[in-house]
Amino acid sequence: MNEQTDEKLSPIGPEHPIVVLLVDDQAIVGEAVRRMLLGEKDIVFHFCSDPSKAIALANELAPTVILQDLVMPEVDGLTLVKFFRANPKTKDIPLIVLSSKEEPKTKAEAFALGAHDYLVKLPDKIELIARIRHHSAGYINMIERDEAFRALRKSQQILAAELAEAAAYIASILPKKLDGEIKTDWKFVCSTSLGGDAFGYHWLDNNNFAMYLLDVCGHGVGAALLSISIMEVLRSRNLPNTDFHNPGNVLARLNDEFKMEDHNQMNFTIWYGVYKKQERKILFSTGGHPPALLLSGKSPADAQIHQLSPVGMLIGAFPDIIYDTGEIALGEYNKLFILSDGVYEITRPGLQDWNLDPFIHYISETVKSADFHVEKIYADVIEMHGSKNLEDDFSIIEINL
Repeated sequence: MNEQTDEKLSPIGPEHPIVVLLVDDQAIVGEAVRRMLLGEKDIVFHFCSDPSKAIALANELAPTVILQDLVMPEVDGLTLVKFFRANPKTKDIPLIVLSSKEEPKTKAEAFALGAHDYLVKLPDKIELIARIRHHSAGYINMIERDEAFRALRKSQQILAAELAEAAAYIASILPKKLDGEIKTDWKFVCSTSLGGDAFGYHWLDNNNFAMYLLDVCGHGVGAALLSISIMEVLRSRNLPNTDFHNPGNVLARLNDEFKMEDHNQMNFTIWYGVYKKQERKILFSTGGHPPALLLSGKSPADAQIHQLSPVGMLIGAFPDIIYDTGEIALGEYNKLFILSDGVYEITRPGLQDWNLDPFIHYISETVKSADFHVEKIYADVIEMHGSKNLEDDFSIIEINL
């Protein structure tokens, strides 16, 4: 019995035609079914008269439905049902059992072994075609769903790899930790694959040391790209008509250059400061950013905590903003923390959420500890939150002056 083919494929899905495989030892049954399906241009028909070759043929043809006789020589029909269900390539293909009579016990056993349907042969043409279409449609939908999931997983893997590469690049351009006359340490953990935080520090000249941390609204590629752009501007000092020794002027110029309407409606906050070595003081300004915290005094034991935060609007939202520059004199002992709000806006299971005030108290109480450093702050925050999955980026710089 030859297969019936046509260039027109299944209306259910152009990539998946309805393919019928009939397994029956009687050629007359095969011919009868072939004639029933002859006028159905979207159905491809195959006939197998040797049940011992049915599994191999099904593997080759990938039918969308299998019609199978129950009474055949050499192989018992119910045993063949089990073989189809045990075979990885056919285990999910709809299986319609054909029997010479209606037997509830046999029907129940066939269903128990994995058959989808049961027909007394030869069935009515209209009913047979309807059942073939019904079971094939369900199977084709499953195939297309699985293909879509596989494609989605592949695209997610590609995206994850690209995000990981981007995250590695961001980490590579963060400043090196210093261990000279100025000692620095920092901790940076994204809440997602890519965040909007970035920071840096560098000598402007022999006397002035610039320090900054910024936080672009949102997360993802867009926020990360904008944060990198801003960091590159600050690092290269490629911002015309800007006095990088004057924090208020730096923020005003950033506000002019990074307008929200030019950057997909994204704005950012920033703390920018300049340590003046000879004068032993820090100049600083903020654009909607949390205050930097300065612990200063003759020694750690008598150090007082100071919030370095003149009021300033976030960057990019409003034109022509004037940003004030604050100033503070330094003591003999000085430890400066520049941070994002992700460091202290922490939810705590069963307790009130952490915020800036308790964080400042925490700093004041624990800074005298010999093992106090940014890694300890992060470890304590994670312990309070009860998970490493923080809601926001965790960025903090410790600078010992």
